[in-house]
Amino acid sequence: MGTDVIKCRAAVAWEPSKPLVMEEIEVAPPQAHEIRIKIVATGVCHTDLYHLFEGKHKDGFPCVLGHEGAGIVESVGSEVTKFNPGDKVIPLFISQCGQCRFCKSPKTNLASDRYDVMSESDTRFTCKGKKVLQFMGTSTFSEYTVVNEIAVAKIHPSAPLDKVCLLGCGVATGYGAALNTAKVEPGSTCAVFGLGAVGLAAVMGCKNAGAKRIIAIDINPTKYEKAKIFGATEFVNPKDHNKPISQVLHEMTNGGVDFSLECVGNVAVMRSALESCVKGWGVSVLVGWTDMDDFAARPIQLIAGRTWKGSLFGGFKSKDGVPKLVNEYLEKKVKLDEFVTHNMTLAQVNDAIQLMQTGDCIRSVLSVALQ
Repeated sequence: MGTDVIKCRAAVAWEPSKPLVMEEIEVAPPQAHEIRIKIVATGVCHTDLYHLFEGKHKDGFPCVLGHEGAGIVESVGSEVTKFNPGDKVIPLFISQCGQCRFCKSPKTNLASDRYDVMSESDTRFTCKGKKVLQFMGTSTFSEYTVVNEIAVAKIHPSAPLDKVCLLGCGVATGYGAALNTAKVEPGSTCAVFGLGAVGLAAVMGCKNAGAKRIIAIDINPTKYEKAKIFGATEFVNPKDHNKPISQVLHEMTNGGVDFSLECVGNVAVMRSALESCVKGWGVSVLVGWTDMDDFAARPIQLIAGRTWKGSLFGGFKSKDGVPKLVNEYLEKKVKLDEFVTHNMTLAQVNDAIQLMQTGDCIRSVLSVALQ
């Protein structure tokens, strides 16, 4: 254990826009400061699909996708002192070294990592004699993965891994965008654009922050019942109106919302979300991940007192924030079970991807390796 190469099953993305292929891969032992993790469960997030179908950087393949997982430490490399085999953990796509100027600043949760490269060239995976890249440093669509200790959170031993895996990306991202980045205030009016897992988590964040009105916006009317569970008070379908959604919201709210969160990853929706805010103090947060197109708005929108800002991983410093979120779930302060609409196996990953593409799921959780 710990010094041997492990052979295991993984879903490999050999090239962009093609189905993932279940393969036997080799997972090297952890090196200094690294941890080898048995992945028990993983969510399927839109960012996995973004890399596969939209970003399609040819240098980012072949790779093993997945970045919203939870598992158990199998072995640790040299100089790892804070983790032991058997610990329950969540791998993190944002590291927290505690030493760099970003980690030392209370103003950000970013680290010194690069965000323009989704699959680093350094990897512990091989398959059929070829190097296979690790997606966002994690690669949870594999029974085993190797992650640097600065990108692993140790969590409560009683945490159910098939639920808390969602805190590795989607739920933490939306929830924190409302609480930490927008800093939603009690009694305020909020609008959330896009009701996938990230958007529903943003709704939950607005609710827990004490917002009075939470307007949920989506072109899929079936999402409203789900949004109500998380605290939405109203629902608007842009397709039901023959005028811009920002105008609809201005009329509903006497001039615009206090806070808006864009949870789609679409630059046109980002503009709508900004324009839906009230002048003077409205805050709009970009939460949906995209790096494909420029975004734009008229300068007067900001000159008139609106703020436009972005949020990555909900503003949570990863190693500090994720264990606290797990505890909040165990204390029933944060919902997770309600996000899971489909439970599947890793071998069904292409079905899970299709469900997300068609909008027929909130989150599919895949069981990966047996506990």
